[in-house]
Amino acid sequence: MCIPGCQEVVAQRLSRRGLFKGAGMAAAAAAFSAMPVAGAFAAPVSFSKVVDLTHVLDPAFPTFFGKPQLEIRQLFSFDKDGFNLNEWVVNEHTGTHLDTPFHFSKDGPSADQIAIEALVVPLAVIDISAKAAADPDYQLIAADLAAYEATNGPLPPGAAVGLHTGWDRFVATDKFRNADATGTLHFPGFHPDVAAVLAQKGVSGVVVDTLSLDHGASKDFGFHYKWLGSGHWGVEAASNLGMLPAKGATLVVGGPKIKGASGGPSRVLALV
Repeated sequence: MCIPGCQEVVAQRLSRRGLFKGAGMAAAAAAFSAMPVAGAFAAPVSFSKVVDLTHVLDPAFPTFFGKPQLEIRQLFSFDKDGFNLNEWVVNEHTGTHLDTPFHFSKDGPSADQIAIEALVVPLAVIDISAKAAADPDYQLIAADLAAYEATNGPLPPGAAVGLHTGWDRFVATDKFRNADATGTLHFPGFHPDVAAVLAQKGVSGVVVDTLSLDHGASKDFGFHYKWLGSGHWGVEAASNLGMLPAKGATLVVGGPKIKGASGGPSRVLALV
């Protein structure tokens, strides 16, 4: 599902200087597309830009439970010590982050056990932003998936599905959590029944721009249990899915490689 030798290529060919400076971008993309491919990639991968799907994380970032989940403690400062060094106290599921199978199962793979090949995959983006604007409790169902495939063709095996709800534009407001007077959250997500459909199509992971894979009003985390519990992964609180094409992008999930972690803040990119 990934490109053989991906790490070596990043180190040897897609250097920061070569990738992001003028003609270096084209050269790097050409080198990337010339590599052999396998698994989910049916054709050589090429790209002309990188879209950051990651929100900036700070202690004020909204959380599912409504309480801060990040504390940054300065241990050393440049003015006093000649260098800067902070200590973080962070909840694994804060900001743009990875949900692993272990998050909603007794013994599913944790963050360090997910194969890197499963985290660099084709990305299909399904736009439900109009439906979400009309109904903040909207849930993606099989009919939405069928409509997407009718227009864009079948999902590539091993692909990730990105759910563009448009909710990322509310991240700095109370609308992002959208809690009512009882504390119930209202934002869109995946319907639990679509988990089996996605699995049958060989989807490896899902990405959403809200605080949860399930819609906010869910009482049982049905999609989490069915999807993560069956060995798949998810990314929550992504940004900029609306900047991507419906098909053709490549997703790169820079998840944490921490032993036993149920997830963690991640740098998530799309190559377009």
